[in-house]
Amino acid sequence: MSASRAEVCVVACAEAWRGDGEVLAAAMGTCSVLGARLARLTFEPGLLTTDGGALLTAEPVPIGAPAGPAEGWLPFREHLWLVQNGRRHVMMGASQIDRHGNTNISAIGSWERPTSQLLGVRGAPGNTIGNPTSYWIPRHSTRVFVPKVDLVSGVGTDRAAALGPEAARFHDLRRVVTDLAVLDFRTPDGAMRLVSTHPGVPVEQVLAATGFELVTDGDVPETRQPTGAELRLIREVLDPRSQRDREVRA
Repeated sequence: MSASRAEVCVVACAEAWRGDGEVLAAAMGTCSVLGARLARLTFEPGLLTTDGGALLTAEPVPIGAPAGPAEGWLPFREHLWLVQNGRRHVMMGASQIDRHGNTNISAIGSWERPTSQLLGVRGAPGNTIGNPTSYWIPRHSTRVFVPKVDLVSGVGTDRAAALGPEAARFHDLRRVVTDLAVLDFRTPDGAMRLVSTHPGVPVEQVLAATGFELVTDGDVPETRQPTGAELRLIREVLDPRSQRDREVRA
């Protein structure tokens, strides 16, 4: 079966949680939520997933469906305990991200007089310092991938290094998934690296859509395609109404 770009993105998001074991998978955005639930249904059955609120679900639920049987209650205080103790892997969004993974979800423009007011820093500082963090960005462009973010909400590898090991010992940026590619920070100086490009996306397109120099290690492979079993779970179980295609268009 041929996979859509959105379905490739869902699987790429799912791969972010591979090997995590029994931690809370916290996801923001349709494809990242689907990715967490797909990972639990396939290669990472120990993951904890929620209904998007305070219920830990006994099984991953379809997008937009009622929670169904619950196996636990997760009030905000317990959620924060998981953050502070590194027992959560969050996949956040970003309005801006730079080459070291500093992110901005607060405001565009100067602090004194921003041109656009966004969400505020929210939980980004604690997330990035306290537990593993990945990012899902459905529109890869130079407006998002910028040389310098206007305001730092999420802490990148360079700022974490400057804080020193005592403050940043749990800082762990894992993966960035976009509609074009998969990236990480596994370089000597923590700079962003191009890991793979999605099927049909040339490396040159990713480089042109990025506002800073990406690290590339030789030939960049193609992001893996979903298996037949994964496609069935995405299409028939987790997202039968194809919400994923509204976030990432073919």
